[in-house]
Amino acid sequence: MMKYNFYVLFLFTCIVFSQENTPEFLEAVAYQQHENKTFTDAQTSILTPQDLKEFTGLDFYPVDLKYRVTASFTATPNEIPFLMPTTTDRTPQYVKYGEAHFVLDGKQLRLNLYQSVPPMTDPDYIDYLFLPFTDLTSGDGSYGGGRFLDTTIPSADTMVLDFNKAYNPYCAYNSSYSCPIPPKENDLLLRVEAGVKAFEH
Repeated sequence: MMKYNFYVLFLFTCIVFSQENTPEFLEAVAYQQHENKTFTDAQTSILTPQDLKEFTGLDFYPVDLKYRVTASFTATPNEIPFLMPTTTDRTPQYVKYGEAHFVLDGKQLRLNLYQSVPPMTDPDYIDYLFLPFTDLTSGDGSYGGGRFLDTTIPSADTMVLDFNKAYNPYCAYNSSYSCPIPPKENDLLLRVEAGVKAFEH
């Protein structure tokens, strides 16, 4: 029995070590480091002056590549634009652009992807798609109002969703911001223990 437990521990260690040496893992770590740098710099931080004084870093779930999934993408043309509710009276206009279908923890899942109306004209964001979501960690580990993923219009019928890069809306840190509320259809009925956690003021 002891020999079996040692083998399981050895196998788990090898899996973790092999993850940490992949470009995907290092990319997620670099993303988190960049986020902390942005929040620490007074020139780019969205934190209140009081929170910035006490800020020591964002709290992230450990990077886990099981939360980096390849999804099949289906475009949904001819959708009707709608006004997305926010944490204030602001109601930005979006249109459903497509659907991402993927498997996580053995569950078949779907998330809708949205495009602003009119689409962004900034060359850096011209292909930008907005992916807001909630999951069972929302309010129990992560921000209760849900989290966001940034992605772009895929050039094929698949796309990568890396939940290790899931981030909080600005209003999770500063109430002066107005943030979209994830539509109910983007509520995932499982725990996505990846990305940034809830911010403690």
